[in-house]
Amino acid sequence: MTTPLAKARLGLTNYDSLTASKQYFEPLDAGKVGMYVCGMTIYDYCHIGHARIMVAYDVISRWLRQLGYEVNYVRNITDIDDKIINRAAENNEPINELTERFITAMHDDELALGCIPPNQEPRATDYIDEMQDIIETLVAGSYAYAGNKGDVYYAVDSFAGYGKLSKRNLDEMQAGSRVEVENDKRNPFDFVLWKAAKPGEPQWASPWGQGRPGWHIECSAMSTKCLGNTFDIHGGGHDLQFPHHENEIAQSEASTGCKYARNWMHVGFINVDGEKMSKSLGNFFTIRDVMAKYHSETVRYFLLSSHYRSQVNFSDVALDEAHNSLSRLYNTLKIAEQQKGQTLEINEHLINDAYSSDAGYFFIQAMNDDFNTSAATSVLFGLARDINKAIKSEEVDKAWQWAQQLKALAQVLNILQQPVSQFLQAVAGDQADDGLTDAVIDGLIIERAEAKANKDFTRADEVREQLKAAGIELEDSRAGTTWRRA
Repeated sequence: MTTPLAKARLGLTNYDSLTASKQYFEPLDAGKVGMYVCGMTIYDYCHIGHARIMVAYDVISRWLRQLGYEVNYVRNITDIDDKIINRAAENNEPINELTERFITAMHDDELALGCIPPNQEPRATDYIDEMQDIIETLVAGSYAYAGNKGDVYYAVDSFAGYGKLSKRNLDEMQAGSRVEVENDKRNPFDFVLWKAAKPGEPQWASPWGQGRPGWHIECSAMSTKCLGNTFDIHGGGHDLQFPHHENEIAQSEASTGCKYARNWMHVGFINVDGEKMSKSLGNFFTIRDVMAKYHSETVRYFLLSSHYRSQVNFSDVALDEAHNSLSRLYNTLKIAEQQKGQTLEINEHLINDAYSSDAGYFFIQAMNDDFNTSAATSVLFGLARDINKAIKSEEVDKAWQWAQQLKALAQVLNILQQPVSQFLQAVAGDQADDGLTDAVIDGLIIERAEAKANKDFTRADEVREQLKAAGIELEDSRAGTTWRRA
C-alpha cells in the first residue's frame, strides 16, 4: 500500500534561483539527495541571520528525510579568511584557538535552536590540495592566470555563462563599472583564486609560491569532494548569490565540464526594525543575545513562521508575537491533555496516521510547495481551532485525536515537542525578571491550595494576585493547578 508520504515525493517542488522558477524536485540519484550549504566564517559568535540559515536548511533536510530520501547534508566551515586573521591579531590569540572556540559556540547555538547537525562539516584548511588541483586545471584551460605578485585570478570573461545565476550581464557590468583595475588584474571583475603570502599570515606551498586560497575556491573544492562534480541542492543566504555563488559556478563548471548544482536555493534577508542588520547601526544581534531574552523554541518558531525565501523583519514585537502564537498551540495541547487525563506522546504509527488525515494532506501540500513552513504552521493552527471547538462540545476523544495529529505534524518542524509545562513555565534565563524561580512559584501554589483548603480565601486570592503581578498565570482544573509565564 502506498503511503501519503511516498506519494508526496512526486509532488515536491522547489524554487530554483538559476531558472527563477519552481520545478518538480528530481534528484540525480533516485532516493538520495546531496545538499551543500555555504556555512559560516568563524571569527565571532553567530548572529540571527546565521540562525535563519541553520533553521531553514535544517527543516529542508528534515522534510526530505520525511519523504524517505537519504540526505547527505554538507555545510562547510571557513576557517581561514582575512576577518579571522585580523580578529586573531586583535585578540593576540592563535588562529586555531580562535576558530575552535567559535566553532564550539556555533554548535551550541545550533543545538539550542533544535537543529540536527549536518552529515559533513568540512573545514577549508583541510582541502588546500583539492583547491590547488582545481586552480591548476583552470590555469591549464586558460580560465585563470597568475599575476606578477604571486596571486592567481579567475578570468571572468573566459566563462560564457558568467552572470547566469544572478541575472547579470558581464558586458553591462563592465560598461558601468567604477571598479579600479588592480595592477595584476586583466579585468576589474576577475577574482582571486590564490593569494600570495603576506608576513605573519598562515600560508601553504603552491605552484605559484607560498600563499593561501581565496574565499570562492573553498566551496568548489569542498562541495565537489564531498558530493561529486554535480549534486542536487546548493544553498546559502541571498547575499551570497553574487558574487560568491556566481564565482563558484564559473570555476566549478570550467574545471569539471559538468553542471555544478541542479538546484540553487537562497534564504531571504533578515532586517532589524526595518533596517539591514549591521554592527555600525547598532542593530546587530547574536543568537545567544536573542536566546538570553527569548525561549529558543520561540526563536525557531519565529524563523519558521515566514517562508524561507521571504525577507523577515526582526524585532522584539515580532518575537513577542511568535512567543504568544507558540504558547497558544502549547496551551491547546495542555487543555487536551487535561481533558483526556494523559500526556501526549507520539510514535511512528501516529505520525503515519497524521499524514493520512485531512490536516496531513494540507500539511504535505504546504511543505511540498517549496518547503512553505508559513503555510504549514497555518495548518497547525487550524487543528488547534478544531481541538478547542471539540473540547467545548465535550468531544474529548475527537479533540485527543486531533491533538495527536497536531504534535505529530509539528515534529518535522521540531516545534511542540517539549512537555507542555516545560515550555509554558520556561524563561530564557535562569529565572524571571521578578526573581521568582520555579521552586518559589510551586511553593506559592501549594500555599494557595492550603489556604483554600482552610477556607482562607483572602490569602488564596492574595497569592494569585502576587503571581499575576509577576507575570505568572494560574489555571485551575480538575487535575489541579498549573501555571505558565505570561
